[in-house]
Amino acid sequence: MERTSSPAPNSHESISSGSDRLTAIATSQDRRGSQHEAILADTLSRRPTNLNEVELERIETYRLQHRSTVGSGVPVPREEWLPMGAGKPYPPVLPDPEQFVVEFTDANDLLHPQNWSLRQKIIISVVLSYSTFVSSFASAIYSSAVVEISPQFHISSEVAILGVTLYVLGFASGPTLWAPASELIGRRWPIIVGVFGFAIFTVGTATCKDVQTLMLTRFFAGFFAASPIAIVPAVFADIYSNQTRGVAIAMFAMAVFVGPFASPFTGGFITMSYLGWRWTMYISCIMGFLSTVLCLLFLKETYAPAILVEKAIKLRRQTHNWGIRARQEEVELDWEELITINFSRPFRMLFTEPIVFLISLWMSFVYGLIYALLSAYPVVFQGLHGMNLGVGSLPFIGLIVGEFLGGAYTLLDQKSYAKKLAANNNIPIPEWRLPPSILGGICFTIGLFWFGWTGWTKSIHWMAPTASGVVTGFGIYVIFLQCFNYLIDSYLTFAASVFAANTIIRSAVGAAFPLFSKQMFNNLGVQWAGTLLGCLALIMVPIPLVFIKIGPILRKKSKFAPTFGPRESTRAEKEPRASV
Repeated sequence: MERTSSPAPNSHESISSGSDRLTAIATSQDRRGSQHEAILADTLSRRPTNLNEVELERIETYRLQHRSTVGSGVPVPREEWLPMGAGKPYPPVLPDPEQFVVEFTDANDLLHPQNWSLRQKIIISVVLSYSTFVSSFASAIYSSAVVEISPQFHISSEVAILGVTLYVLGFASGPTLWAPASELIGRRWPIIVGVFGFAIFTVGTATCKDVQTLMLTRFFAGFFAASPIAIVPAVFADIYSNQTRGVAIAMFAMAVFVGPFASPFTGGFITMSYLGWRWTMYISCIMGFLSTVLCLLFLKETYAPAILVEKAIKLRRQTHNWGIRARQEEVELDWEELITINFSRPFRMLFTEPIVFLISLWMSFVYGLIYALLSAYPVVFQGLHGMNLGVGSLPFIGLIVGEFLGGAYTLLDQKSYAKKLAANNNIPIPEWRLPPSILGGICFTIGLFWFGWTGWTKSIHWMAPTASGVVTGFGIYVIFLQCFNYLIDSYLTFAASVFAANTIIRSAVGAAFPLFSKQMFNNLGVQWAGTLLGCLALIMVPIPLVFIKIGPILRKKSKFAPTFGPRESTRAEKEPRASV
């Protein structure tokens, strides 16, 4: 028999109480098979049947989450129980253990994150978007320091650029810890520990005396900086509804992609000044410490099961009734179970969920191009056009402008999405998110061809390849935003794990691109390197069309994705399912 889920975050938190009662009774004493079936039949007979498909699927989603988090178990036979000690008999079984489980009161319970004030949600969103920006900003600002790091530590530029690669590899490694932790203990502390750890290790980079320390601190800075990258989308899924979540994810995507393009010219001018390359790291760690303070002051816990744990703790203190508990407190922190169930979940989702794998593969290529451009732009603007380190990085502003245009486009498209949602009884269909990404893929492809064939010779004005960045940036932003939303809508409660899986493969690919990008553009020539990348991007344009066609089928077969659809759960309305 498996434990049931934490309460769902809406007015139907208490609907699963019948099934949960079965779990509580079964874990309190040894039950035989016939008793088990009798209790199950009684439980189902008392369960409401007037639920719509969204409510039923939400219940199933939270049950699935609880099974994957807590694991499954069977009652231990009485003869195997540990003794109470000191000759004490076993205490009597609680008359009705379900009465001691805390729940949200109703749909309007102010404890639930989706019922918080808009002001509070905006404050949390701004703080977390800033934390995400800091993580991504620090990934690329180092690239501007390579010209000084190489001679100072007597290493080649190829070795020096490993500082970018190792940081992004930290991005790939960190989510294996941060995402499962956020689904066990809540979102707040993993984010705070992550941004603080990033700041500490960045101080180490700024003060390092040898190249070994430089590389190690860059890796661990990236490992801790991965915390907001992996968890923030899950926080937005916690606090925003289907109608407004897209706007919040737009903020997150902007923070992720403006950072790497804003840091090269910032770092370039700092490195050229009397401050030197170390101040590119000092500024990053100052931003990290500020992020830590802001999170401590303004970031509240948003994970519904963890909020109920806090409620249970307060109630125990207020009532002195130590039987009061939350479902999440039933989680048994067994290291073997943590590794096999929790920490392995991002990898299992990556390699067993086709949606996660293929969407992440497309996003990985686009993400890798971001770090390839960090090498390509200096080849064109500093090498061919003779600009200095600071001025030669200003063309990255074209990419930032394109991303802001992409943000404006997606906000306008949000109105169309809201109409579809309202017409479908507020039931989200994840594939509705994908059509704009087709336009994004086309623009991304055009931008790469444009850059390659206008940036290869000095005879073409530098404004031409700079302008290509507007189209490229637009495509990058629209692709990523729609894919982010598609993954969240598809996996809901497991948003942290699915984003961990996405970040792992995306960052692994992104880490590899700086190692060969400069050589590729120098050896093939800007025009042919741009053509090669443009052709690869063109091949990937139809990917959204594939998922629009087969996405619903894949989600129905998924172990992690609830299958929302216009009337997909009609049978479930008549025969409510129970995970027992």
